[in-house]
Amino acid sequence: MDRLAFNAMAAINEERIGRHQLSNDIANVSTVGFKKTYDVTLQAHQASGQGFDSRLQPRIVVNDQVQLDPGPLMVTGRDLDVALNHKTVLGVTGSNGELAFTRRGDLKVNANGVLETGSGHLVRSQDGGPITVPPGFKISFGSDGNLYATDPAQQGVPQQQVIAQLMLRDASTTPLSKREDGLFKVVGKAAGTDFATGPGPVSLTPQALEGSSVNPMASMVKLIEQSRSFEHQVRLIKESKSNDESGASMMKVS
Repeated sequence: MDRLAFNAMAAINEERIGRHQLSNDIANVSTVGFKKTYDVTLQAHQASGQGFDSRLQPRIVVNDQVQLDPGPLMVTGRDLDVALNHKTVLGVTGSNGELAFTRRGDLKVNANGVLETGSGHLVRSQDGGPITVPPGFKISFGSDGNLYATDPAQQGVPQQQVIAQLMLRDASTTPLSKREDGLFKVVGKAAGTDFATGPGPVSLTPQALEGSSVNPMASMVKLIEQSRSFEHQVRLIKESKSNDESGASMMKVS
């Protein structure tokens, strides 16, 4: 009976990472451009060591890779909002100064006139440097990632001028994982490593934002399933204890 309790306890411990991952997904249902990372599942593995060959232990299998499935498109009408299409990612500068990538498109101009994301990461241009916006100019984006500036004080019809090209990469053939700050990096490469854009087109949708790719209904269903699984494992532990106590009472001398 003790082995049944051990297996049930092992299942509870192994499902812990899945519960943390699900809680993180639910907390980011409304986060702009949020992408799911972890996929977890339980598999039965044969336990090595003394005992029968039929002894199996639950073990969690984790797939730590960013899922770039597009989220819902939200039209905002704001000139600095962009939604990255397909599997396009945007190059930014992380908090440690290294190159990283993101799907977050709520951009803004900080007090120094430099373009950054809503979380404060500097947006990089195609040549790898920061993007400085001329003071007093109105800026807008093209679907190809070009940044246009218009002088409102210009006489006649204002002329748009290209001042920068966003660093856009197609990650359809490049696996990405999350950094500690929530940005993306290339799997198997050193942090800050750039990668060649894939065969897919890179583009964006101006004046729109991409919502979180987390499905709240599916996440709630998984949360209920995990709660029931936890209750089931605890019930197994209690039943094994009850059976063990019954067996011990039969061995007592009357």
